[in-house]
Amino acid sequence: MRQIIVQDSIFEMFPEFYRGVIIINNFTNHPSLKRVRKKLKKAVDEQAGIDIAADERLTVWDKAHREFGSNPNKFLPSIKSLLKRLQKNPALPYINTAVALFNYISIKYCLPCGGDDTACIEGDLVLGVSDGTESFLALGSDKEESPVSGEVIYFDSLTKNVMCRRWNWRNGDKTKITENSRQLVINIDCMLENGRQAANEARDEMAALLKEHCNADLVTDALHADRPKIEIAI
Repeated sequence: MRQIIVQDSIFEMFPEFYRGVIIINNFTNHPSLKRVRKKLKKAVDEQAGIDIAADERLTVWDKAHREFGSNPNKFLPSIKSLLKRLQKNPALPYINTAVALFNYISIKYCLPCGGDDTACIEGDLVLGVSDGTESFLALGSDKEESPVSGEVIYFDSLTKNVMCRRWNWRNGDKTKITENSRQLVINIDCMLENGRQAANEARDEMAALLKEHCNADLVTDALHADRPKIEIAI
């Protein structure tokens, strides 16, 4: 039985951290769905006027990145990067339906959201601190690199492959979600203690949409300081 784990070192730095989790055992990842495109466009339109520099849901991630030694202006947290991108160009590429849905959830709730194909993961899925020996292949790249020691990373405990660098800055290529993906773990992160309800609402809406549009067989869960690990059957 494999596990999803948040290392103690993360909660020592960020005791308020909360991760909503969706574990998908099987689903159909459509290349495109018109009704999902409409939802995504609506979310983009509704967040058009957001103050990226002042919204606490975004600035809390700038603070978190600085605390583990990353420059959030150079290595933008994913939700900040996504919203900045949309302000320049609201036409967001539709990679596949799973990716479109977690982009929709990210934009609607202003929470970092992402996922990985668990068929490409051999060990436990761990959010922890890098020792600098792990390997990372950025999405769309052909050049492997290593994270900086002390960096918060999401990685495969067996292969030491990094699925995401600098917590939520850049995704890896090896576990990317494709139309052929059938088993996923999706994460929705919250750093505001009073935002846990929103994180749960975001997770549960995402789960409902995956069931509705992708016929997903899934379960939901959460990780926090009192529950730092969960077992997964996939």
